[in-house]
Amino acid sequence: MATTEEIERRVAEADAARSAKRSAAAQRIGELAQHRAAVAEQLGDIERELGEALAEASDVIEIDELAQFTDVPAADLTGWLNSRKSSRPKRKKPKPTVSASGAKNATRRGPSTGEAHAASQASTPTAPPAPRDGTANTSEPVTAEVG
Repeated sequence: MATTEEIERRVAEADAARSAKRSAAAQRIGELAQHRAAVAEQLGDIERELGEALAEASDVIEIDELAQFTDVPAADLTGWLNSRKSSRPKRKKPKPTVSASGAKNATRRGPSTGEAHAASQASTPTAPPAPRDGTANTSEPVTAEVG
């Protein structure tokens, strides 16, 4: 029968081998994930560039012609073209108007009914729900001595 020290040594050897395998696996997965992220970023850049080039060329060549000449499916070309970011300007906030008296007329809405309801609920104290096991629910903290 093995001694306690021998058992401890055997377990440590088994754990060391397993730990080395786990470490190697984690490192490989991490490296591959980083490589994938870099390639995905490059692909996104290329797709944006394709969309821009397609938009610029749209006045001289149609998608169907491009598909025929390049052997790239028209659906792919259309997808790249449509996936470009919109060049539409962002919506501006309306400016407050000035009345004849010189005071600004900025209309302000009160709280919605949902906000008013939530506010009234928050100010009303409620008791905690009763436990389902039939025991009493007290708000006193339970303390126990450990000896």
